[in-house]
Amino acid sequence: MSRLRATVALVAVMALVTGCAGGRPAVPAGQQMVRVAAAADLKFALEEVSAVLAKAETPVRLQTTYGSSGTFYQQISNGAPFDVYLSADLSYPVRLAEAGLAAQQDVFDYAVGRLVLWVPHDSPADLSKGLTALADPAVGKVAIANPEHAPYGKAAVAALRRAGVNERIESRLVLGENVAQAAEFAASGNAGASVIALSLALAPQLADRGQHVEVPLESFPRLNQGGVVLAGAVDRAAAVRVREFLTGDDGTAILRRHGFHLPGS
Repeated sequence: MSRLRATVALVAVMALVTGCAGGRPAVPAGQQMVRVAAAADLKFALEEVSAVLAKAETPVRLQTTYGSSGTFYQQISNGAPFDVYLSADLSYPVRLAEAGLAAQQDVFDYAVGRLVLWVPHDSPADLSKGLTALADPAVGKVAIANPEHAPYGKAAVAALRRAGVNERIESRLVLGENVAQAAEFAASGNAGASVIALSLALAPQLADRGQHVEVPLESFPRLNQGGVVLAGAVDRAAAVRVREFLTGDDGTAILRRHGFHLPGS
């Protein structure tokens, strides 16, 4: 991939997959605003959720910031102003409740994440081999989320170890700040493969650029994803509506379409 093409691809995917909201904007009359800190794997699902809530009889507008769950946990622990926190690891919302930053009854689970190996269409990787295909040096660099604070990064490392390739590719690993950035590295040509969330691989912006294969569930810790309505929510009623939508029939249908499984499945 040429340098120009790689740059264009990186900018396009970064704009579509990541996202950051700034200060709290003015809310039109009759609308409710909810500030959401969301795991990066939720980007495309939450875009659909946001569109539905914005058209509700009493509209709710989501101001969403995407990133790694562990980083958000630290920020919220230090007073970051969010109303709802959606994590790729249920343990983080639980810990916030234990610390008094939310009520225990306001913690909820909403999905189970899936892990995939994603490669661009011109990759030499043989996806029929699963993660063992990464042992081929011709694949090049392998992008994963930083396991220090990203649940999908921890899951990726566990799966690579289970496949017996972690030590063999360790020198070729590149770490994204979150799972979306790991996807960007591969989509832009700055890595030859990535181990990322199924929800990102299914998005047209990545599906059109490459192909993926699911990583067996038994090869990594279960990605139980959960959220919490935070004690500092400015509009608690609106924040609770977001929780109820995500865990209701319409919300779970959206999550399923974007590659998530439901809690208990």
